[in-house]
Parts: sequence; C-alpha cells; structure tokens
Amino acid sequence: MKIHQEVLKAEKQIRKFIRKTPIEFSPYLSKLCNCNVYLKLESEQLTGSFKIRGAFNKLLSCKSELNNGFITASTGNHGKAVAYVSKMLNLKGTVYVPKKVSKTKLEAIKFYGINIKKYDGTSGETEIHARKVAEKQEIPFISPYNDIDIVAGQGTVGYEIWEQLQDINAVFVCIGGGGLISGIAGYLKHKNKSLKVLGCEPRNSCAMSVSIKAGKVIEVEHKPTLSDGSAGGIEPGSITFDFCSKYVNEYIQVSEREIKNSMIFMIEKQHKIIEGAAAVPIASLIKKKNLFRNKNVLVVLSGSGVGIDVIREVVRK
Repeated sequence: MKIHQEVLKAEKQIRKFIRKTPIEFSPYLSKLCNCNVYLKLESEQLTGSFKIRGAFNKLLSCKSELNNGFITASTGNHGKAVAYVSKMLNLKGTVYVPKKVSKTKLEAIKFYGINIKKYDGTSGETEIHARKVAEKQEIPFISPYNDIDIVAGQGTVGYEIWEQLQDINAVFVCIGGGGLISGIAGYLKHKNKSLKVLGCEPRNSCAMSVSIKAGKVIEVEHKPTLSDGSAGGIEPGSITFDFCSKYVNEYIQVSEREIKNSMIFMIEKQHKIIEGAAAVPIASLIKKKNLFRNKNVLVVLSGSGVGIDVIREVVRK
C-alpha cells in the first residue's frame, strides 16, 4: 500500500474543511538542543488536535454507509474530532470512552452533541468492546488509527510540512496507536528517503516500540501518564504496526517528569499550552539534544487538549 498516494487523495478531500497549521521556529529549543528546531502547530488545529484530519477523511469516504450510524472509541481527541465532523456532516454516531476519561475531554466531546457511552476498562479494552458492539449492531466501527483513511488523513500533516519546510533532517512525532506517525512518515519518506523519523512515547505507555522490538503486536502494562492522548494498547493486526516497522528510524521513551518539564518549558518559553502527548516529542528532542547538532529538526505538536486541573498540577510541582 502506497501511503503517499492515499495522503494526496485525503488532502484533496479534506482541504476545505481543515486549517493549514503554521510552522514556527523555536529559538529557545534551538539553543537548548544545538540545532534548528521548528514546531508544526497542530495544537492550533480545529478541535485542538490533528485528529480532525483523519475524522473528516474517514467519514467523508464512507458517508453513504453511515445511514444507520457508527461507533467509535476514544480517550478524548479522536472522539472530539469525530463528534465535530458528525455535526458538520449531519451524521449520527456513538463514542465509547473509558470510565476514567478526563473530565475536560469528556465535556469537549459532549459539546458537539454526539451520543457517549462509558465503559469500565482501559482505552484498549474500551476500543475492543466498542468494536464488538458495532459488529453486533452491524454498523461501521471507526478506528482511531487502524484504518487507511484515518492514517491518510493524519498524513496530510506531512503533506503540509513538505509544502512549508522541505529542508529538514529529522521529524519527532508522538506515537500511540501509530496513525499520525504512519501517515507523516509514509508521505515524507516518499519525498526524502534520508529523512529520519523518530517515534516518541511516554515510558508509562509504550506499546508500539515494545511490539516492534518483539516483532509482533503484544500487550504491555500501561501506567498512568500525562500523555493520556497516546496511552493504550494497539489492536492486533493493526496496519500501523507494519507502517511503523517500515518507516520509523528510532523510538524514544520519556519519563513523566520529562513530559511535565516540557509542558512547563513550552508555557514559559513559547507561551503555548500543549497537552501531554504534544510534550512527549519535545521531551524526546531534549533527551537527544546532541543527536542532530547544527541540523534542521521539526517537532509535531499534536494537540492542546489539556484541562486546567492538569495544568495546575503540572506547574505546582
């Protein structure tokens, strides 16, 4: 499967619906990391994250199949994006969320009027349950990542990066289920095979890198993390596993303290509020700050969906 071709199709399909987010040079990170650091601000995308891209591409691609509704599962950003798109396209669906989903993200999903059901389990268990319900009801299940239309939609971030800044040596991207990094890497590596793609994960929830090392998707223990947007397991047979195996050059894991410090750094120096998942690649770059000395590096800030309670907790300690 040629991702770059799917990304081009997605770009044409969703362009009028989404925001072309800016790329911003960071003098502070550049000085700290001894390289030229650029930030792709998906934190300023509609609904506050890149997820709107995949949601639009998927729901537009299968709109005729959704007359009886659809089901999806989310810890926040995907659900919010799907809810927004559903309202825009006049579709009806249900979002399953883990019982312990953050209040801020739950309220954000509710705002767009979509049906919400809670499930007493982890994000991965909630996803499995939601898929089973969809199969039983014989209606489509919209995966947050294990779907080529979702991957291609997220890959339009890579399309924009190539339009805006071709002279880059490396890209740092957070990994959860792998939809974002698969799309970005698949497109950019088609344009520049020497580009390095670094997958960034919280140490407390690092299913992709552990699975890649094992050579197959495996279950891993998940601990609480500030990067709740990337937390959780990977569905067995997910297309993103093969894409990450093919396109991601290196995996970096960061601690909760490193994530927290990066969130604080971005508030103090860049005057930007970002969620934990967006801070993970910042923390990863700082951890590997001498890896790309005097080179051009881009960091994808994936979202800004963080509640005031989390911000208070982060800046307090």
